[in-house]
Amino acid sequence: MRKFTVYFRYLRQVIKTKKLIYKFFRWRYKHISNEQFLNFISVIIGFLTGLAAVSIKNLTHLIQHGLEADFIQDLHRALYFIFPIIGIGLVIFVIKYIIKKPVEDGVPLVLYAIMKLKSLIPSYHMYASLITAPLTVGFGGSVGLEGPSTLTGAALSSGLSRLFHLNLKHRNLLLGAAAAGTFASIFKAPIAGILFAVEIFGFDLTMTSLVPLILASVSGILTSYFFMGQNILLHFNLVHHYHFSDIPFFILLGITSATTSIYFVKVYYKIMNYFEKIENLWKRWALAGLFLGLTIYFIPTLYGEGYEILNHILLNNYHFVINTSMFTINHNDVYMIILFFILLVTFKVVAMSLTFAAGGIGGVFAPTLYTGAISGYVFALIFNYSGLFSHNLSTENFALVGMAGTIAGVLQAPLTAVFLIVEITGGYELIVPIMLVAALSYMISKKVLKYSIYTTQLAEIDALPTHDKDKFAGQLIEWRQVIEKDFIPVTPTMTLGHMVYNVVTRSHRHIFPVVDDQGRFIGMISLDDIRQIMFNRDLYDSTHVSDLMHKAPDVIIHEKDHFQDIMRKFAETGAWNLPVIENSKYVGFISKSKLLSVYRRKLLELTSE
Repeated sequence: MRKFTVYFRYLRQVIKTKKLIYKFFRWRYKHISNEQFLNFISVIIGFLTGLAAVSIKNLTHLIQHGLEADFIQDLHRALYFIFPIIGIGLVIFVIKYIIKKPVEDGVPLVLYAIMKLKSLIPSYHMYASLITAPLTVGFGGSVGLEGPSTLTGAALSSGLSRLFHLNLKHRNLLLGAAAAGTFASIFKAPIAGILFAVEIFGFDLTMTSLVPLILASVSGILTSYFFMGQNILLHFNLVHHYHFSDIPFFILLGITSATTSIYFVKVYYKIMNYFEKIENLWKRWALAGLFLGLTIYFIPTLYGEGYEILNHILLNNYHFVINTSMFTINHNDVYMIILFFILLVTFKVVAMSLTFAAGGIGGVFAPTLYTGAISGYVFALIFNYSGLFSHNLSTENFALVGMAGTIAGVLQAPLTAVFLIVEITGGYELIVPIMLVAALSYMISKKVLKYSIYTTQLAEIDALPTHDKDKFAGQLIEWRQVIEKDFIPVTPTMTLGHMVYNVVTRSHRHIFPVVDDQGRFIGMISLDDIRQIMFNRDLYDSTHVSDLMHKAPDVIIHEKDHFQDIMRKFAETGAWNLPVIENSKYVGFISKSKLLSVYRRKLLELTSE
């Protein structure tokens, strides 16, 4: 009886809550326009994403400070080996036994949700990265926090979109607002946050979309200022102004940055592909974790995100960086210093990849900044001490500009690279070389790398973000909506009489697919093919389907053909129905009229208010 009373009270409370929500919806539709409501929600999303980013950062710092206690410091050198392995082991345990659902890469998952999941992200991602990312990075995993923060913010945005029953167009836009708010709150760079949403997520920069992105970006950065104060992530003071004579060297830096970016992406996917072959999760953790621990043990500078190292590089304090090495390096031995920095660039990508391969959760943005700054710094050192030029390059300036080069190359987002570096460092006087290096790095890396580090895997499943609404609408089509399966198959050995009595009379279709005993599609036959003889009973037993069948004008390969391919096949053949083949087996037919009808509905979803 008591349980029934409790349940009844709970049910009554749910009904009461739903009534309040319905009242709010009625009031909202009556007094607030869609545009005003969207702007209001964008402010809330900016606050929530900023709060999520601050929480992830503070939890990570809390773990790091706990591991720097006095009783640990005595063994700290040896623990560089074990800490990352422990942290990733805890992450795997949390995912496997507490969350019990996969926690995936941040930005790629958001892109996938936009292209394939109608911008709906599973709700557990609101807290999953909030736990797993700090464990990974706090224990020394060599990755960043930007990706998990973006995913957490996007999941919160998706939850609000579901709560307020927003349409697809607005859900997409609010995911972009979440990305802008997260990026702005982390780096205190509102313009770069907006450009990040536009370049990475493929949003159109129209007046309708611009205001929500601005509001979310401002809200996110104000949240960060409220909780974190005026502290900035990267510190840079312009000591040396660049001169026109530096331009040839910046051109060379653009080429170097592109080379570094190509190396970054290729090594990352090569290592990831190797470890993905190991199906057992704990074996992968043990092997990749062992290599990660050894890498960080010998090069402790790779421990964690690396922003402390970046700040010292930007202040030209290379002594601090060298002192973190386990090797004894003479501070006056320039060649050993250059060699050490080259090792940092080379193995930062390896350490990042091993962190992901072992099961860690993080992002690639911080490692991208790290490799860019170090490569730019060592580039200037090499030229300064080569003895070939009397011209002296500013190592701080080239480190700063190098970051823009790798962002443009690895992420293939040149505008984000330019404005991020300018905003977070205040290096506006270097905007010309920053733009030059970013453009060169982007153009060269784009020639070699067709896709960015975020979209390489998405390209394999036709989930690439695009600014083209027509193409986007085509990618949103779910094939089960357009494949028609009410065509009755026939076999080549079937007689004309059997087909007329048992197939034609039961079908309302005028096309009949011809399949073999294994269900493989081998041709088709239509009513037009048998119209003149279907009432001639003398042919019923002597004529077979194999005598009348013919090839299809073309076939649609389910696992290969995309929307554009299908429309091209319809245009080239002039057909109104084409068979769909999956693994050589017949699946059904797609009609041109139904495909266009579904496509039109998707296009309206993207453009309607």
